[in-house]
Amino acid sequence: MRLILLGPPGSGKGTQAQRLVHKHGIVQLSTGEMLRAAVAAGTPIGLQAKEIMANGGLVPDEVVVGIIADRIEEPDAKKGFILDGFPRTVPQAAALDDLLRKKHLKLDAVVELRVNESALLARVEKRAEETRARGEEVRLDDTPEVLTKRLAQYRSLTEPLIHYYSERRKLLTVDGMMTIEHVTREINRILTALGALEPKDHEDHAPKAAKKVAKAAKKTTRKPATKAAKKAAKPARKAAKAPSKAKGAKKVVKKAAKKAVKKAAGAAKARKGAKTAKKAAKKFTKKRAKR
Repeated sequence: MRLILLGPPGSGKGTQAQRLVHKHGIVQLSTGEMLRAAVAAGTPIGLQAKEIMANGGLVPDEVVVGIIADRIEEPDAKKGFILDGFPRTVPQAAALDDLLRKKHLKLDAVVELRVNESALLARVEKRAEETRARGEEVRLDDTPEVLTKRLAQYRSLTEPLIHYYSERRKLLTVDGMMTIEHVTREINRILTALGALEPKDHEDHAPKAAKKVAKAAKKTTRKPATKAAKKAAKPARKAAKAPSKAKGAKKVVKKAAKKAVKKAAGAAKARKGAKTAKKAAKKFTKKRAKR
């Protein structure tokens, strides 16, 4: 599963990315976190990005694309990844498409968290207050003043991605103003519907039941048997091989089983094989009745 989370700064992309990581065992590739780590380490890229990030600016594309290209080659990204904070522009999205194509990888979906700007400013102000209350330093790019700048940049540079991915039928929109739990549930629901996530396994008893009937019918043909008895076993075998879809498969199996038993019993009444088939059919009918 390879995803992009889209949304204005403060929309909850990081929170939802972490939840997806925890639930599905994939990795979060946050360009912001990677760049902040570079700033803290004092690397050349970090020093280059420090001033830009402090002013709410965007780091050059070639730097970010290079970081992504290296990161998705690491072993923990083989199962899948979530891109948080990238791409931010249409040229970055095109560069990412080229990168994935070269690496023979496919993007499963782009999830947009849609929120209103006034709510975002209130969130950031509250987060800054809580950070100060804990005695921690507020991030340079996590203040209302910087957020206002970043929102303006988001509208002019990043919002066009909504159209870009919508045209490519990759865009899925979620109401980011819901509670965190509701947003998580909605993301998982649409990803499952899309096929990016596997639905919960539901045990399907129909194929097992069909195989049991086919096996019982087959036993009746191993010893001296008539052509009619062999013919009677065919519907049950056919039902066992057919791909099942819950209720439909169960009806087919039941019908095939009854038909097989009738023919086997009528064609080989005096034979031991017919008795075995009849006994197996009764057992199968009782089990079905209990269910």
